[in-house]
Amino acid sequence: MTLKTRPLGSSGLEITTVGFGSWAVGGGGWLFGWGPQDDESSIGAIRRAVAGGVSWIDTAAIYGLGHSEEVVARALAGIAAADRPMVFTKCGMEFDPADHYKAPVRNAKPAFIRVEAERSLRRLGVERIDLYQIHWPDELGTAIEDSWGEMSRLVDEGKVRAIGVSNFDVELLERCERVRHVDSLQPGFSLIHRESGADVIPWAAAHGTGVIVYSPMASGILTESFSREHVEAMSGEDWRRRSDSHTEPALTRNLALRDSLRPIAGRHGTTVSAVAVAWVLAQPGVSGAIVGARTASQVDGWLPAGSLELSAADLNEIAVTVERLGVGQESIKLT
Repeated sequence: MTLKTRPLGSSGLEITTVGFGSWAVGGGGWLFGWGPQDDESSIGAIRRAVAGGVSWIDTAAIYGLGHSEEVVARALAGIAAADRPMVFTKCGMEFDPADHYKAPVRNAKPAFIRVEAERSLRRLGVERIDLYQIHWPDELGTAIEDSWGEMSRLVDEGKVRAIGVSNFDVELLERCERVRHVDSLQPGFSLIHRESGADVIPWAAAHGTGVIVYSPMASGILTESFSREHVEAMSGEDWRRRSDSHTEPALTRNLALRDSLRPIAGRHGTTVSAVAVAWVLAQPGVSGAIVGARTASQVDGWLPAGSLELSAADLNEIAVTVERLGVGQESIKLT
């Protein structure tokens, strides 16, 4: 299997269309964790993805309150230098050290960005971060121009190769672009959550900004084995227990959508997971998809998306089903 590659906008980075997402790798013990996670399983999953051709890993300082970055570093240490993937991480989420279940503060003050960058470099064990991203818009009143100016300085100092943002709207993207080019945008995007396809993804395409989308499998729903029983068996720490997508009444529609992908997967000799991710990759403006995994076998489930081409008939079939089920808010165009 040879994974397709695309340029990440005009950043100069060339990426495989699928990248390894390390949110769940952070484990439990914090507000948005996925429950307990075995580090050796995480390391095995990362190495399986890299061995399969994946050229980048996405993580964040907030995932496991630094633990995800540490696990990524351990995984990279066992990979020959010539074969190591690029590492993308994110900043701007400040947690309370006295209460790990308290909602983190969205802090994009320049001084905090600087501190976070140094911490991430140390935890990841790298001299330069390949893509550094502001995780969420600031909620402390910090002007985005000041935040983006600090991100720009990190590039100029050689600590970071490219800079991007996650979960930003068009207005904030425009303000950043006036300071320095936005190399990358990271929005949520899947068959279930399509809103970003109506505004920020088209903006990125028009401005030479790469797009790496997160949760293309809707945090597990668009996979073969997901079920109501799976939700019931989730750890009490798993954030998905509080998610509208994973509870009724949406869950029934979402599972019906997942089941509608099975015939398409069968025709291509692949998995539902791969079809769900391939649909995202078929959308205009998308450079790559961040796909999470907690085990090596989960990687095997979605890795074929990196070389899968859905036909116009496949895409039309999916569009009709989405409209019939009333899943999500944004309509899908028929080709």
